[in-house]
Amino acid sequence: MKWLESFTFVMRSSVTALREKVEDPERMLHQLICDMEEELEVIRSSVAAAIADEIQLGKQVESAREQADTWAGRAETAMKRKDESAARSALDQKLRAEERIATLQESYESQQKQVEKLQKSYRDLEDKTRQARHKRTLLVARLSRAESARRINCALDRAGGTSAFAEFSRLEGRVERAEAMSDAYDRLEGRDPEAEELAAEFDAQERKEMLEREFAELQQRVAEPQ
Repeated sequence: MKWLESFTFVMRSSVTALREKVEDPERMLHQLICDMEEELEVIRSSVAAAIADEIQLGKQVESAREQADTWAGRAETAMKRKDESAARSALDQKLRAEERIATLQESYESQQKQVEKLQKSYRDLEDKTRQARHKRTLLVARLSRAESARRINCALDRAGGTSAFAEFSRLEGRVERAEAMSDAYDRLEGRDPEAEELAAEFDAQERKEMLEREFAELQQRVAEPQ
């Protein structure tokens, strides 16, 4: 069934990708650093937005103060003209502006504190990300050394286990065992290989001495005048 074959292929691909991700720490470290950097960028945007709000609130406070100063000047001008009604209206607008200043100033100071905390958190996270990048380099180097040591140990294990070296050692042991068994049978049959070898050496030496004597006598006979 085609759909079953397709499903099986997709599942095998997913399992293979997951296995590669789990079995490849260097790749995982790289992905974690990428995730940290993405998170840092999101927080950076949030901090920038908070700073922008602070700037806007500061401008609104300054604008409200300018309006309050303007209405105060208008009230003073109206009083100089003896226009008490206009002076009262101007003072009313000045008071409204000062109320807005108080509200905006409170929001502005609260925003400043919030921005300060956000900036500190952002710097801490930025520093941690920088340290993570540095540690990644060290971890990759340590991982490389560990992997190299693992390969060397595997090679040594193979050399001490099922390799040609081990086979040679086993064959050498079999030869030594066969020799020992041969000596054991000789002893059971009353033969002493060492004594026989020594006797053979003595016999060879005696034959050599006899040959030398015969040769000397032959030389002497040949040299004597007939």
